[in-house]
Amino acid sequence: MRARLLSIAVMLGAAATGLSWLSLQPAVRTLVEVARVDPVRGEAVLRVTRAMPVILTVDVLGATALVFLVLFFTVGRPLAALDELIGQLARPQLGFGDAPSGPLVSRISRTLKDATTALAAERAQREAQLTELRSANAQLLRAQTELVSSDRLASVGKLAAGVAHEVGNPLAGLLGYLSILKGKVNPEAKELVDLSVVQVERIDGIVRSLLELGRPSRGKPAPVELARVVDDVLRLLGASPELRGVERTVEVPAGLVVLAEVGPLSQVLINLVRNAAQAMNGSGRLWLRAEVRDGKAALELRDSGPGVPADVLPKLFEPFFTTKPAGQGTGLGLAVSRHLLTAMGGGLEVRNHPEGGACFTITLATV
Repeated sequence: MRARLLSIAVMLGAAATGLSWLSLQPAVRTLVEVARVDPVRGEAVLRVTRAMPVILTVDVLGATALVFLVLFFTVGRPLAALDELIGQLARPQLGFGDAPSGPLVSRISRTLKDATTALAAERAQREAQLTELRSANAQLLRAQTELVSSDRLASVGKLAAGVAHEVGNPLAGLLGYLSILKGKVNPEAKELVDLSVVQVERIDGIVRSLLELGRPSRGKPAPVELARVVDDVLRLLGASPELRGVERTVEVPAGLVVLAEVGPLSQVLINLVRNAAQAMNGSGRLWLRAEVRDGKAALELRDSGPGVPADVLPKLFEPFFTTKPAGQGTGLGLAVSRHLLTAMGGGLEVRNHPEGGACFTITLATV
């Protein structure tokens, strides 16, 4: 900036000096004429003429300095301030500091500040809209996933209802025959009969789970104290070998009343607690915490196990999907649990806790 002002000052100073000397040409010609006529005076004129280059140089430098100072204070400083304002405008925070005073700079500063304020407001609005869009997309994806799961559950339920009698009745008869056969065989064959009973009972459990998926709610949700249901379930499972090595931390406030059906809710809790114990191989810690969020009760069941792989999380509530070894799970427990909670107006979600382990969250309406 200063180099440009200096070059302009040199040009203007030289031009001003040149114009000044041009205006003195008549006087110079008069002096020359006097020197030609009067030799005595001519000597003085000659000395003046010899000093003209020095005088001209001093004039040019003086004019240049004067023009530079005028340009610096009247043009350079306002332009520098304007450049600073434009630099602030280009910065990410879109903010202005204290600008130098001056009418031109003040007007430009106000204009740029107004434009910046409008730009910042528009950017904030876009970010808010983007956040809302992401939230809406996430909700849409969850709704789509739940819809697909509901359709699948309905299809499975219809299929189960259609074959329930065809499969259930023969299973009941088979269990009866095995019970009779058990008392008429030798000890070696009795062991084989016992193994057969276990497998038939497993098939019967699968059929019952399938029927549960397609069966409508058996009752109407009623006010239930959540802490009492949790306590009853833990007392029921207290003697189970799966939970003997599991430490439990329960933080369910007394007096927290939810709308639920005690039987189905207990079934869900039993399933989740047993799953957690199996994930920890019977040794670890289980946390049960409840609180009110957005007008609903949220009961979290968190274990200290390895958690759920990221690629498994979206499939965890699908019917027949299981991470357990073959023969140790039907893949219906979580699907049935979510179905039961949905029928009560609640929900069931899963995530990996930041401190490790899987965390299932049951939501229910409060009273």
